[in-house]
Amino acid sequence: MELAFLNPLYEHPGFWASAYVDLSEHDEDMQHRRHLTAQAVSRSLREQGADEPTCHAVYEAVEGLRRSTEPYGVALFARDGEVALQVPLTRRPPDGPVRWGTLPHVTPLLDLAGEDPVSLVAYIDRTGADFELRSALLHETAGGVTGRQWPVHRAKASDWSERHFRLKVENTWEHNAREVAGALAACQAETGADLLILCGEERERRSVHEQLPKQLRERAVETGHGIGSRLLPQEVEEIRAGHVRQRILAEVDRFRAARTPDEERRAAAVEGVPQLIEAAREHRLAELLIRPDAPDTHRQVWIGEDPAQLAARRTELKNLGEQLSWPARADDALVRAAVVTDAPVLSLSPVLEETGDEVAVGGLGALLRWT
Repeated sequence: MELAFLNPLYEHPGFWASAYVDLSEHDEDMQHRRHLTAQAVSRSLREQGADEPTCHAVYEAVEGLRRSTEPYGVALFARDGEVALQVPLTRRPPDGPVRWGTLPHVTPLLDLAGEDPVSLVAYIDRTGADFELRSALLHETAGGVTGRQWPVHRAKASDWSERHFRLKVENTWEHNAREVAGALAACQAETGADLLILCGEERERRSVHEQLPKQLRERAVETGHGIGSRLLPQEVEEIRAGHVRQRILAEVDRFRAARTPDEERRAAAVEGVPQLIEAAREHRLAELLIRPDAPDTHRQVWIGEDPAQLAARRTELKNLGEQLSWPARADDALVRAAVVTDAPVLSLSPVLEETGDEVAVGGLGALLRWT
């Protein structure tokens, strides 16, 4: 997950309020329930030692969501009496968490707002295609393309003229497949869609798939669903979830291979808090892998004002010349170090069934920019 949008949270040191608010229930009691949520969130922050202006700012922000139509929820991050960032979620959050700490608690975003590929769905037939954009928070039309309308049906007789007619039909199909593939490529470039879903009869969707540029063929999937109708949200979610799992599994394979030392006994991947801290100090994190709620994620480390200044013990920071230091969760400290150096962060939650908990000691690992 690319987390550049979190950069504003790391521009100033200081304590942060983090709250994940469930907005998934929409009924006649919704407004009253959200009013109670606003009270509970601000009370929890106050009990953890948050300053009153920040508690009030979070209360007002949650109160302002009483009529929100967000389907799942939002994450709020606040400090110094101001909500600095509000992030819509793509999954319903569990109860809490509400945190007051030296860093914003952003790790839950990896599962609650991350890996939500925007899908460009094409409903293909022999004469063209209609396009839709779909994600957990998005469902809108995206145009389409109309190819040649005649001839598109084969004749059954065997004389020369009708064989010639069938050849024209074949040419029409291939022409229309090229038209659809070209329009899909243009729409993908305009929308930045991560995944292409090709719906329709096998021949039509396969022909379009083969006509796509190579870089798009690799991110396209075919499905017989949606023939004669639009894909249901659950069908889109299953396709998108499968795409996400395959992408994460590919990164897990990369991590496992990079973890093996070369002939000079150097590895291109590390795991465990001490080695990750060393790599973060040297700006060597290329991609951070996290298994949320694993043992090392909530291990205490020490941080300085500079995101690269972190250590397992406070005395280490003093030895490095850092005069100010605060305790923090290991996952939040390492995510901060990754974000400010433009390193993506990946949650391993979607592949736990396939990998179990053996990937990355303690639940934290990283691919390195250099050994």
